[in-house]
Amino acid sequence: MTGSELPLQPPTPVGPALPVTGAWMPGDDPGRRQFAVINQGRPFALEGGGVLPEATVAYETWGTLDADAGNAVLLCHALTGDAHAAGPSGPGHPTPGWWDELIGPGKPLDTDRYFVVCVNVIGGCQGSTGPASAHPDDGRPWGPRFPVVSIRDIVRSQACLAELLGIDEWLCVIGGSMGGMQALEWTVMFPDRVRSSINIASTTAASPFQIGWSQMGRRAIINDPGWHDGWYYDAEPGDGPHRGLALARSIAHIHYRSDESFDQRFGRATVDKLDRFQMWDRFQVEGYLDYQGDKLVRRFDANSYLVLNKTMDLHDIGRDRGGVDAALGRVSCPTLVGSVSSDILYTPRQQQELVAGLDAAGKDVEYVMIDSVHGHDGFLMEFAKLAPAIEQFVADQAKS
Repeated sequence: MTGSELPLQPPTPVGPALPVTGAWMPGDDPGRRQFAVINQGRPFALEGGGVLPEATVAYETWGTLDADAGNAVLLCHALTGDAHAAGPSGPGHPTPGWWDELIGPGKPLDTDRYFVVCVNVIGGCQGSTGPASAHPDDGRPWGPRFPVVSIRDIVRSQACLAELLGIDEWLCVIGGSMGGMQALEWTVMFPDRVRSSINIASTTAASPFQIGWSQMGRRAIINDPGWHDGWYYDAEPGDGPHRGLALARSIAHIHYRSDESFDQRFGRATVDKLDRFQMWDRFQVEGYLDYQGDKLVRRFDANSYLVLNKTMDLHDIGRDRGGVDAALGRVSCPTLVGSVSSDILYTPRQQQELVAGLDAAGKDVEYVMIDSVHGHDGFLMEFAKLAPAIEQFVADQAKS
């Protein structure tokens, strides 16, 4: 290649070959995970027509359940989250808890008072039944055979776990982003089993803008030759769909943040010298996106990303219920709705529409705006700003 010719693609980062999947697998260290078979010998039928002959969920708990089971709080995770909402990284857990600063003794979700539960969603890859799990017919991973899952399916799986834990009613169901979709569905599907709900940076139905971005992420994965039509689990390290999954993560991370947050953090600083212009010399923001992609590949599964990404697109509380307003009419509990001021993906307008819909239906609803430059990811970062509202709201419900 002459000096005037361009390389076909950026150089591959130097380091160990990336795994074909970052899914937790049986035989791996379970860490703090607990497991429950939720279908109890019966097929777990899914809203879209699929069936799971066996359905297991991985979950974690903090605190102690009261004798009357009245202090249970359900925490619902977002797209690439899992049940490890609190606690350090370590064996079985590649990253610290995603809401660690809010959960624990003396923290807003005070585990000296509350019994906090977080469940890895069906279709996920950190212990719950998902595409990387063994299919009961042949023992191979489900792979692309795994059926489409809806938010309602996820909520029903959580309801099954609640029954196994002896929890008839949640003191509060809390979630942000995809977790907020679950929290909202809980209040519509099981209004008599939820005393209160906190919904942050989410929506009543996925918007065309969100669906468009989701499609780009899915296409990034399926256009990776290493995806092998979803049958990549037997490939050698480095031969899986890590490029596509990393690109999907990079695409998402741009709209998870904001223009101002990127500008403040990176400006026009570079990783490589730009004294001689080379096509693949990187600005610091590019190095950061590469890092985020690499990090996700090591703890997530490409097929799970496809399934759950589609799950979010399908979210619509008004589907088959006569519309959003009719669905909100089913809600019977107090709700706290939160926005992040700089969120360009789940814009404050969407949360304000939820507040207006609940208010029009005569429901008890509160609203809080979190002033932040961090965009959609503000609900995972602005702990000091989230803490007072969450702590006070849950404490008020515990007194009622």
